[in-house]
Amino acid sequence: MTPLPRIDQRLALATGRRLVPAGPQVSNAEAEQVVASLRGHAVHAAEHVRRVSQLDAGHDSEVLVVDRVRWIEANVQSFSGLLADLGTGEPGRRGPARTTGGVTASVQMGVLLSYLATRVLGQFDPFHPGQAPGAGGRLLLVAPNVVRIERDLGVVPEHFRLWVCLHEETHRVQFGHASWLPGHLRTLLGEVLAEADLSDSQLLARLARRATTRETRQTGTPAPPSARGTGAAAGARSGRRTDPADTDGSLVTLLTTPEQRQRIDQLTAVMSLLEGHADVMMDRVGPDVIPTVRTIRARFTRRRQRRGPDLLLRRLLGVEAKAAQYRDGARFVRHVVRRGGLDVLNTVFDSAEALPTLLEIHQPRLWLERTAG
Repeated sequence: MTPLPRIDQRLALATGRRLVPAGPQVSNAEAEQVVASLRGHAVHAAEHVRRVSQLDAGHDSEVLVVDRVRWIEANVQSFSGLLADLGTGEPGRRGPARTTGGVTASVQMGVLLSYLATRVLGQFDPFHPGQAPGAGGRLLLVAPNVVRIERDLGVVPEHFRLWVCLHEETHRVQFGHASWLPGHLRTLLGEVLAEADLSDSQLLARLARRATTRETRQTGTPAPPSARGTGAAAGARSGRRTDPADTDGSLVTLLTTPEQRQRIDQLTAVMSLLEGHADVMMDRVGPDVIPTVRTIRARFTRRRQRRGPDLLLRRLLGVEAKAAQYRDGARFVRHVVRRGGLDVLNTVFDSAEALPTLLEIHQPRLWLERTAG
């Protein structure tokens, strides 16, 4: 395994701060009201999530309402600490990166986070390095983005803010109920990184293959079997093996090796479950709690499906793949609830063995059959 470059947190943060655009214009009074509103809804969301999910967890998670720069800082801390722990066994540090690779990785992290900081509404972080042993992670709510989206959608602000908090609170409950889950994800990430050794020649060959695949699609020439469908998910549904690097334009798939596919599929399955479960639970609260919930969901879904000028960038950064996780995971959750109810669905949080595979995410009946006994 090639040693992972150490992230220079100061450089990554400086890069992100320099590139991230300002949020929407608000007065000081409005900003204070938004912060207070989000904090209040984060507290109230807990009881609703427990009721609709029938899962329980402690209330030891920190809730932070942040701006875009503070969100970047929080993620630089978590990502650099996690990478350092997985790559070297050492805790993350704030010192300068000692190699060219470390400088490059630090700048890349800042660039990526500056883009994501304009899109993320909220985030539950189970990995941040500052928490005490056994603590329940922290919940981040990005106030400028919440304000921007609620304005764009033309929805009732208080309804939308509670709706967002319900999604993030569901993630907190997932990790709090399944205390083994953070360790499981950390293990999978470590196994992926342990195999992360892709030479320049391999990457160039993969990029060339990707370009060839795209050209056959544009010219109408039938693409080879591995280039049809929708990447790994299509292969999972049909039962055949595919190389997602041939069909998925994200940098994640282009930079990974075939040996990492199994672990990446496992990670994708877990994240699809978690995102889909949160999406379904936030809507199950219903109009008695959020009178305009159906309007919010309809407008938010239309916005998520929009094809904007940054489509290529979203695909390269894996944002489009993230949207697919919400959709595929929600489909799995709804199918299992229809067939077995919440009691059956909630067994996915019993152990790592109970988690669905990527194939089972796309074919929920297989998971129901496997876990029926």
